[in-house]
Amino acid sequence: MDLKDLYRDVIVDHNKNPRNFGRLDPADLHADGHNPLCGDQLNVTVNMIGDKIADIKFDGSGCAISVASASLMTEAIRGKSRAEFSALHSKVHELLTKHDSTIDPISLGKLGALSGVRAFPARVKCASLCWHTLQAALEHGDHPISTE
Repeated sequence: MDLKDLYRDVIVDHNKNPRNFGRLDPADLHADGHNPLCGDQLNVTVNMIGDKIADIKFDGSGCAISVASASLMTEAIRGKSRAEFSALHSKVHELLTKHDSTIDPISLGKLGALSGVRAFPARVKCASLCWHTLQAALEHGDHPISTE
């Protein structure tokens, strides 16, 4: 099995069996995201302990890339600080958007599966919606965002 097949399998698995799907109630932080181009709608709820993301869940509806990205993100950032999330968000953003990216997908673990999205520019917003939504929650609390 080559790396592309492995990455595809990770995306399919996280779409069919999303991790951390649902809502935290109560939640310390919350944000809604919407991608009007393909109809993805996402809600992120977060509980914090100090500066650390203690728990996170997402729900909503979206395409396979959107759901898989949110599932992968929630697994990767639980227990991380705001600064660690920001650094990881920057790496994933570069991986998704720069064809000359210096980010090694393998260094990102399962998140590296998102590297294939770069070849489909229309899908980048699908993969990045959850990341922007969580960023909005961490920066502004309750804050709806749109990726228009």
